[in-house]
Amino acid sequence: MTVTFFNSKQYDQQSFTEVNEQYGHELRFLAVPLNAQTAVLAKGAQAVCVFVNDRVDAEVLEQLAEAGVQLLALRCAGYNNVDLPAAAALGLQVVRVPAYSPYAVAEHTLALILTLNRKTHRAYNRVREGNFALTGLLGFDLHGRTVGLIGLGTIGLVTARILKGFGCRVLGFDIQNSPEAEEIGVEFADLDGLYAQSDIISLHCPLTPETHHLIDNAAVAKMKDGVMLINTSRGAIIDTKAVIKGLKSEKIKYLGLDVYEEEGDLFFEDYSNKVIQDDVFMRLLSFNNVLITGHQAFFTADAMHNIAQITLQNITDFAEKKELANAVQA
Repeated sequence: MTVTFFNSKQYDQQSFTEVNEQYGHELRFLAVPLNAQTAVLAKGAQAVCVFVNDRVDAEVLEQLAEAGVQLLALRCAGYNNVDLPAAAALGLQVVRVPAYSPYAVAEHTLALILTLNRKTHRAYNRVREGNFALTGLLGFDLHGRTVGLIGLGTIGLVTARILKGFGCRVLGFDIQNSPEAEEIGVEFADLDGLYAQSDIISLHCPLTPETHHLIDNAAVAKMKDGVMLINTSRGAIIDTKAVIKGLKSEKIKYLGLDVYEEEGDLFFEDYSNKVIQDDVFMRLLSFNNVLITGHQAFFTADAMHNIAQITLQNITDFAEKKELANAVQA
């Protein structure tokens, strides 16, 4: 099949080209994101491959269908950016990568926690300047602390295992209680209980209408004073303005983000020589207890290989009219 990739970077091209040697599809890589202005570039392709910040609404889907596209292949787990009812109405199949490397995201979650706690990023810069003073670098033992995980899917469970290895008490909330979580030693709690007891709260749930702005003013008010909040899932699960208010009041003492609700206009691009126009994002950067990475939690060699492998297998299954194990339904 001919597949047009939108929003592709050099690392996408490398991983997909290598894996495609065993599949033999015709891959066309475009740097531009998918939106109403660029959808026409898919003409001649039977499938398009998109990422988390591509715009795949009804208007774009109509253009893709008119161009002859039959399959929308997401090279990610989330699909909140896709109008699934519109895709179904147009006869477009949608597939995704439900799991690529839960270890990548879980380990990045711990990297954010440890960096914020022990302030290694600040210590690194001090030492390079010849400043070996320890004032302002005081951390705490993770051992014995209570960590609340919102979302106990594959990534949440791997995160729980790592935290248990640190000697943490792990609370968990999910719409359904996982037997595996119980085996790990996760204690199930409702959201109010999790907010009230957790020293650290980490988000591992998908973005849905129910989880949009789950962390709002009311949720922050229920958290322990001095809580650490970590988000490696989807940016819009957090109401950024509510969290900024929590930082200013010192209810939130540490904030670690790998995602941001308006990241579509920022992440994956180089703005180092430009003025960033997002005032809310720049306000976040002004806090010395906030650590932000640019949606890189998934970004390991293992994960990139798995994403390419599963995506191309999805496309092959569609071409061969096999059952689509990773299909997404409206």
